[in-house]
Formats: sequence, structure tokens, C-alpha cells
Amino acid sequence: MTKYVYRFGGGANDGGAGDKFLLGGKGANLDGMASIGLPVPPGFTISTEMCTRYYQDGEVFPDSLKAEVAEGLRHIEAITGKNFGDAADPLLVSVRSGARVSMPGMMDTVLNLGLNDATVEGLAQVSGDERFAWDSYRRFVQMYSDVVLGLDHDAFEEALEIMKEDNGFFSDTEMEAKHWKALVAEYMALVQDQWGKPFPQDVHDQLWGAVAAVFGSWQSERAKVYRRLNDIPAEWGTAVNVQAMVFGNMGDTSATGVAFTRNPSTGENLYYGEFLINAQGEDVVAGIRTPQYLTRQAREEANAKPQSMEEAMPETYAELARVFDILEKHYRDMQDIEFTVERGKLWMLQTRSGKRTAKAALRIAVDMANEGLITEEEAIARVDPMALDQLLHPSLDPDAVRDVLTKGLPASPGAASGLIVFDADTAERRNEMGDSVILVRIETSPEDIHGMHAARGILTARGGMTSHAAVVARGMGRPCVSGAGSLSIDNKERVLRIGKRELREGDTITIDGTTGEVMMGSVPTVQPELVGDFGVLMGWADKVRRLKVRTNAETPEDCRVARDFGAEGIGLCRTEHMFFEASRITNVRQMILAEDEAGRRAALEKLLPEQRADFHSIFEVMAGLPVTIRLLDPPLHEFLPHSESEFAEVAQAAGVGVEVLKRRANELHEFNPMLGHRGCRLGVTYPEIYEMQARAIFEAACDVAAESGAAPIPEVMIPLVATRRELELMKKVVDVAAEMVFAEKGRRIEYLVGTMIELPRAALMADEIAEVGEFFSFGTNDLTQTTLGVSRDDAGRFLTQYVDKGIFARDPFVSLDIEGVGQLIEIAVAKGRKTRPDIKLGICGEHGGDPASIAFCETTGLDYVSASPYRVPIARLAAAQAALKKG
Repeated sequence: MTKYVYRFGGGANDGGAGDKFLLGGKGANLDGMASIGLPVPPGFTISTEMCTRYYQDGEVFPDSLKAEVAEGLRHIEAITGKNFGDAADPLLVSVRSGARVSMPGMMDTVLNLGLNDATVEGLAQVSGDERFAWDSYRRFVQMYSDVVLGLDHDAFEEALEIMKEDNGFFSDTEMEAKHWKALVAEYMALVQDQWGKPFPQDVHDQLWGAVAAVFGSWQSERAKVYRRLNDIPAEWGTAVNVQAMVFGNMGDTSATGVAFTRNPSTGENLYYGEFLINAQGEDVVAGIRTPQYLTRQAREEANAKPQSMEEAMPETYAELARVFDILEKHYRDMQDIEFTVERGKLWMLQTRSGKRTAKAALRIAVDMANEGLITEEEAIARVDPMALDQLLHPSLDPDAVRDVLTKGLPASPGAASGLIVFDADTAERRNEMGDSVILVRIETSPEDIHGMHAARGILTARGGMTSHAAVVARGMGRPCVSGAGSLSIDNKERVLRIGKRELREGDTITIDGTTGEVMMGSVPTVQPELVGDFGVLMGWADKVRRLKVRTNAETPEDCRVARDFGAEGIGLCRTEHMFFEASRITNVRQMILAEDEAGRRAALEKLLPEQRADFHSIFEVMAGLPVTIRLLDPPLHEFLPHSESEFAEVAQAAGVGVEVLKRRANELHEFNPMLGHRGCRLGVTYPEIYEMQARAIFEAACDVAAESGAAPIPEVMIPLVATRRELELMKKVVDVAAEMVFAEKGRRIEYLVGTMIELPRAALMADEIAEVGEFFSFGTNDLTQTTLGVSRDDAGRFLTQYVDKGIFARDPFVSLDIEGVGQLIEIAVAKGRKTRPDIKLGICGEHGGDPASIAFCETTGLDYVSASPYRVPIARLAAAQAALKKG
């Protein structure tokens, strides 16, 4: 019989080494902390395998699980000396989720489970604190009603606020036992009204309801969105952790907190965190109360008055600091820790590798390698390549004028400007319209995940630097300012008030998550300086990677950015982008609409010097490096005039009538141009186009070689080839043009002619095509479209549902479809190398900057990947990680 329940604490260690695939990250680490002697409340974990079975069996539990859970409860009872459901001295438990990777705030938790109308009296008696008991009961009823019963959370919050207002209280901590008792009665009435039944009094019914709710939250909309954004497979499931409660809300000698062993924003080797006296953990992470600082240094730097934990609880803080050191050395990574202090005794509730910014990830990885805690290779593996994107874009200009409206807590670094929006749905909708937005909330909740992802930055009125908004924003790389207490948000009127100033939805603000400043309008930015830890780690990465990294670029500016980021050449220069420039579009249109070769050549003669200048400016930046240039690829209709004025302009340049041009444009119309007269088909029917482009390439290359002494290495790419004969014809055009230019210039340069593999037939016939082609570049954008029969421009309407339903693991236009498209690439590689062992192989679609696709390229043995300029560092690091993994 399959075992589903694993005990921890009190000397039990059913999970062995703490397998996070089986126990989830939280369960594995609870087991791990208990096994090294740290103070962990006893409990048990229901495995991720049960989650999978739960859904397979139609969301019901097998009888065998009930027996295992009963044994798990007896384990907790034996260690704590309390009994579950005992009216005199009740055992209370927490029920928490725990996937194998951290998903902060995305799934559900229930605390104080085991309380009912009888056990609350016993808890009051045994604790000697009636206020604490009824505070715990109201928390449980509110949380259970929300998480398990699915009732209106706002109705319970409103009842609490009215209770405080009626009694003139500002804070929850001012409430006395009689107030909590009265509030519980109101909550019970709300449950009866909304649910139609009394609140569950049987503690075992409560437990199974909570376990089902935690498993159910794995398929909640917010969890699905988070998994999709972070490439977490749905089949992993979550574990459920049931653990004896310890209480941070038992008076002034009790507390709860969240801490990191290093600063997750900057990476500094300083303790970082927050705590609250007389509170439970949800008060900190949900941003319900603004917490106090963990260390005296942090409090003084923030100029805050409430005592830090180091000052208020010096002995407990010293013990916590000792635990920090033990955990960081044990797990060899920066830890994110949840703890509770119950009447002076420290309890550890969770540890996990902490979410961090890219800047912090770099510093922590480099520092830990220099400290000897990890190796250089491990440091390379520790940094998520996609997180580097946070570092590669501009930050606020320090010299710019700033109209500072207010200041909050610097919860996630970076800066962003955008339009104010007050809810997640509006943020997502405005982002889809192309607007940059700042999501402004009183506090964020897990349901806001889609809006947080759509926003450029997040601003909250409540919460601290370890609240939900802060943790999720750091993980996403979004700037965040939290706890800006001077904000007054009127969601009904869609108005934000700061002091005497009033801003409406749609007004522009700027937030700086590094300083906590909130500014009116848009503040100018400056380019980043990628030195220090970034340079060190990239140097380590370059030592171990095998794949070369090139860039997709067609302007000198993009080329310079890419070279600064370490690009080793150009893998794709799209020449059609040059044709769209306003100064030459008329000549392009004249060439397209010409009715004979003579007319086309007349227009091409005007384009030749401009095209040559384009290549000259690129070759200057890339002197000495390979530059792959794709000859004209898109359908001709994309260049056609549309308005009467455009037709008139072309008619005047060509010396023909407008009606003649309109007739010619109608002849060129295609019903499915993506599969029409484009790519090498243009070159076959109008070879003079490719001849002009080839002349421009070789003339520019010879000129740059003469001027700089470092000849570029042109790699002329023929697009959309499906047959050997097409490439043979086009290669002859290029070779003839090259020889003519070499004769004229009195200089020869090295060059290659190859093709882009972007059609399934080309992949299958790669052995024949390689007889002519000297390199293959896999154009995975079109190869994905032609293999799947899916238009990249239209697929967004349904691909999200395909991912959610498990048809595709990921969007195939973001991360390569390895099973299908990948198989075609593998066939083409094998066949191409069989014919031409030294053939150069690369990839130049958008997948060239995707770490998962880069790993496939390493496994398949390609020579290089090519990515957009800002993704070059991402590709360098991903290539190093892929080489180490293949190792």
C-alpha cells in the first residue's frame, strides 16, 4: 500500500533525507530542520503523490489516508501532551500547502484549526489568557470561512473594522476578550447567512475540509497563473503540512516574524526581516499590520521608532541569529524563514531558499563562492538567467528632477513609470492595450497575481518588506514600494489622495523600489552599468559554456548594445527592416510594382548605396566577427502602398500612372502570404533583388576590411528554402555577385552561403540541402508555425488555455516544442552533419534567448544561439548552465 503521510519532529523522521518532490519544499525543510535539532513544532506531511491521486479519483480521499492521518495526529498529541478536540486542553494545528518549489501566497493556509465553541473555553483556561483564546478563535473562523467555505472575505473584514470603530480602537491589539467574543458571534451569524449552515464544530470535519481546500488551491486561478508565469508543471501537485500550532499572539513576550539570512533586495550579508509582537504569521505576510524591523541597524537606517527585535527581545534574537547561521550553512543558500516566539520560546515554522532580485542573486552567488560555501560552478547554477533581465534595462536618472509625493518602504528594487490603475483586471487590460501601468492597492492579495505581472510596478498603502506584494514583486523583478501609509485610496471613485494632492486612475506616477519614493509624472532613466558581481559571474559562465552567443540585430545601435553584453557576432540581420525606412520605402515600392526586370533594376540601383551603407555601419561594429544576413524574406505585399497619396508618390517616382500601379498591386495580393510568394521564392522569380543585396554586402565588407584591417565574415542566409535546387540557384546568384565585387575591389574576404531551416521539408531533406549550404540557421519562429500549423500572431487567443489544460507544457513560441519541432531540428542536425561534417549550425528565432530552448541546443550540439541584444547575457548564462548540466 502506498504511504502518503510522513511524520516529523519529536525524533520522528519518516521523510528520510527530505525529498522535496515527495514532501514538497516546505515539508522537506521542516523535516530537515527537525533532523538537525532545531525547534520545530511536530507534525506530518501528506505527500504530493496524494495530491495527484486526489484529482485522479475525482477529489475524494481513500480510506487508507484517513488511517494514516489519524496516526499522524497521535504523533503530534504524544509530543505536545494535548489531544485534538479535547475541550479541556485542545491541540490546535495549522494546515499549510507546500509545492516542491516556492509559490509565495499562491495557495491556501488555515491556522488555529481545532477550535470550536467548547475548545475555545479550554484554551482560555489552560493558557490563562481569555483574550488570546478568543482572538485565535475569531482568526480561525475568519480564515476557515474564506479558505474552506469560500465565503465573502470582505464581509468579515468589514465586521472587524466596524467593531474597532465602534469602540474607538485603531489597532487589533487594543481589542479585549469581550470584543473578540462579540465579533465571533457576528462571524457565526455571517457564516449561517452566507453558507446556510452553522460553522463546523467537529474538529475532524474541520481538518478534512482544510486538507481538501489546500489541495483544491493547487488548481485555483491564481496558482495556475503563477505556474504559467514560472514554468511550473501542473502535474507536480502540492503537499499538505499539518503541524502543531505555536502562538505569537499570547502577549508581549510572544511574536511572529519573517526573515532572510541575507538581504534579498541587495544581497548584502546582513540579516533582513520584520516581526510583530503579539501577532500571528498572517499579520506579517498579508500586510495587515505594518511590522517592526528585525535588527537595530535596519531600524536606525529607516529612522523608525518602534523597537527592533534585537532591542525588544535580545535573548530570543540572539538564538534566532544562531539558527540563521546553522540554516545557511546547512542548505548552502540564502534562507527565507518564518518563526514564532511563544512566551519567550523560539519556534521555526519554515525555511526555504529565498526569492531574491537579480542583483541580490548575483551578489549572493559570488559572495558564497568567494566564502567557500559553494563552488564557482554552483554559483553559475544559482542565478536564474531570466532574472538578469531586471539588470539589463535603465534605472532612474539620479540627476533628474523628482516631484516626490510620498515615501514608503523599498520593497523590491528598480524603478518604473506608468498610469495609475487600482485593480488587477484593469492592469491586465491596459497592459494588453500597450499602456505601462502601476498597480496601486491598499494591499495586494494572491488573486492580484495577473495584475502584478501585467504592471510595470506595484505600490501599496499597507504591508512591509516581507508582505505578499514585496515577495512576489521581487520574484517577478517588478519594482515595489509598500507600506506607503500616507496613501488614501478610494476604489469606488478611482482616486488616490496623498496629503492635499489628488490623482485619478490614468494619471502617471513613477515609483523607485530602491528608495521607496513615489513621484508625480514620468522620471527620466539612465542605462545600467554591468560591472562588479555581474562581470565576475559572466566571466565564470564564459569559462564553462560551449555554445557561442550571437545577437539578432539590424542597426548599429543594437549591435553596440549586444557587443557590450558580450555578443560574439550576429546570428540574424533581417534586411527587410531596412527596406521599411521612410527615406527608401518609395524606391522599394517602385521596385515591387515594376512590371519588368528593367523597371526593377532601375529602382534597385537607387537602393544599392543605401543598403551598402546599412551593412557598412553594422560591419564596422562587428569587424572581425561573423555576421549572418538574411536576404529579403517577407511577402512583397507588406511593402505595398495603401493610401492615395502613397500611390501618387510611387507613380511620380516610377513615371507611370496610378491606375497601372493599383492594377499591379492587385495582382500581387495573396490570401495566405505567410505561405506565399516570399523568401527564396522572391529570389527565384526576381533574382536581381538578391543580386543587389549580395553586392551591397560584399562591397561594404571589403570597404570595412580595407578601413579597419579586420574583415567581417558575412554569412549570407537564403530564407524559406524547401529544396536543394532553390538553394543552389540562390547560392549561384550570391557567388557571382561576390566574384564581381572582389574583382572590382581587388580584395577577397571569407564568406559563407547557407540557409534558414524553417520548413519541415527542409529539416527532412537536410542531407541534400547541406550539399550546397555551408551553414544552417534554425528559424524556430516559422518552423514552429509551419510544424504546428499555428499562426504566432493569432495563437494568443487560445494558447493560454492549451497550456492550462496540459496540451502544451509551455507556449511553444516562448519555449521550444522539443517533442515536435525539436525532433525536426535533431533530424536536420544529423542529416546535415552526415553530408557536411563541418557545417555550422545555429538557432536564431526568439527561442535563442529562452533558457530551456538553449539547454536543448546544447544537448543537440548546435554551435551557437542568437538572441535579441538585451537577452545576450541571459543566453550566455543559460548556455553555461546547460553545459554544466550536460557535463
